[in-house]
Amino acid sequence: MKVDQLSIFLENRAGRLAEVTKVLSDNGINIRALSLADTSDFGILRLIVNDFEKARAKLKESGFTVGRTSVVAVEVDDTPGGLHRLLEMLGAQNVNVEYMYAFVHQSGRNAIIIFRFDRTDQAIEILQANKVTIIPGDQLYTM
Repeated sequence: MKVDQLSIFLENRAGRLAEVTKVLSDNGINIRALSLADTSDFGILRLIVNDFEKARAKLKESGFTVGRTSVVAVEVDDTPGGLHRLLEMLGAQNVNVEYMYAFVHQSGRNAIIIFRFDRTDQAIEILQANKVTIIPGDQLYTM
């Protein structure tokens, strides 16, 4: 139920993000979801790609600092309150969301939210017990 996410540390300077996308493009790797957070000196690019191992190897070969993070992809109704219901359920069990990002799948029906939890296994148990759809990696990589 966990999904492999690439975490890439980037200097905060013009063109650095394009260097990452060039490596991925040149190697036929498709980005499925992404998030970019920055400070004044560096950024963290988080990516879900269609071929994690190849992307990690090619980025490392190109001199990037790359890490693996386990995240959870959840399908949520794309309606007012969809996210709130999910967060309430997790908060009631003291599971903290460290960060998240989302994209809409089949607009107007579902959103896919990528979560990094402080206690991932417990979060998965809570979600499953509440019949929340968790998207496995092999399905997410091809969306």
